[in-house]
Amino acid sequence: MPGRRRFPLAWLGVIPFFVYATAFLLLPSGVVLVGAFKSDKGSFTLKNMSQVIHTPEYIHAFRTSIELSLVTAVGGGIFGLLLAYAAARSGTPRFIRPILTTFSGVAANFAGVPLAFAFIATIGNLGIVTKFLKDQLGVGIYQHGFSLFSFTGLAIVYLYFQIPLMILVIAPAVDGLRAEWREASSNLGASSYQYWRHIGFPVLLPSVLGATILLFGNSFAAYATASQLTGSAVNIVPIIIGQNIGGDVLSNPRLSEALAFGMIVVIAVSMLLYALVQRRASRWMK
Repeated sequence: MPGRRRFPLAWLGVIPFFVYATAFLLLPSGVVLVGAFKSDKGSFTLKNMSQVIHTPEYIHAFRTSIELSLVTAVGGGIFGLLLAYAAARSGTPRFIRPILTTFSGVAANFAGVPLAFAFIATIGNLGIVTKFLKDQLGVGIYQHGFSLFSFTGLAIVYLYFQIPLMILVIAPAVDGLRAEWREASSNLGASSYQYWRHIGFPVLLPSVLGATILLFGNSFAAYATASQLTGSAVNIVPIIIGQNIGGDVLSNPRLSEALAFGMIVVIAVSMLLYALVQRRASRWMK
């Protein structure tokens, strides 16, 4: 019929994405949202959320999770930015960037049991590096208070996938630093410090902040690596949720959903901040 609007065929390509997002993101989030406010008998209740808010153990778990995420996000952001810039600068050999990008793509997704085992085999109590330092150099890293199975050790392991993720996310922003800006500032008599103070850093700042927020969310939601590496030695929210869901004694699905709802709120806030910052950063990447 004339005048009838036809459904654009281009939308067919994104249907699988919407189906996947609905099945594995929206529906599970909705189940958690409803379950956090339901009792075991199915009636509405605030008991689960009240227990999360007023129990010191759970408050400490959220605090530890946020601290761990902040440390690894800031650390991964700094080192990732420096590596990305070093690979993109004009004086760096061309073969460095493809190698770094390929490695980052693999390392950013290397987590869970394999990553935990790799670090245990490397710098664990009887790890290869640990034994070499002690036998050959007389340096015992565990004799000075360090432990791979502590907050510090877990942060080091998280940096293994946080730094590569930062490299992948920030590389387009680093490419957005045009050579003409550096040449123009140099021709006007600006020093390297003045260039970064008034041009380079202000341009990169929104992207750096956005990428750091993304790293925060990535670390905050990580479970498998921490579970396999530290067990319950480091009190973070994902491990407590796992204990309440899979434990024979401590099983409490409704409480787990209340804890998960708290995590969703934190992640949602971080993603909102990420979206706002990226809107500002996008104008420099056109």
